[in-house]
Amino acid sequence: MNPIIETLKELNISDEKINELFQALTENPMMAMAYIAQLEIPPEKLQSIMSLVMADPGLIEQAVVELGLDFSKVEEAKARLKAGDA
Repeated sequence: MNPIIETLKELNISDEKINELFQALTENPMMAMAYIAQLEIPPEKLQSIMSLVMADPGLIEQAVVELGLDFSKVEEAKARLKAGDA
């Protein structure tokens, strides 16, 4: 199991909420940040998840694929963010 998903499950976050989080991530990463705040993840656990992602960004893709979501939408969202930053 993907370590991000595993950590979220350890925090008793439902499969439905995990799916919603990664769906938000694929559609709008900024919206996903607000969604994460609503989950009330303890700061130390959130730091742990962020450290995992920073060390291995591919974990996001693995989690999205594991959940059966479309990873190409993540790439599209990243491109939109980058275009907005330019």
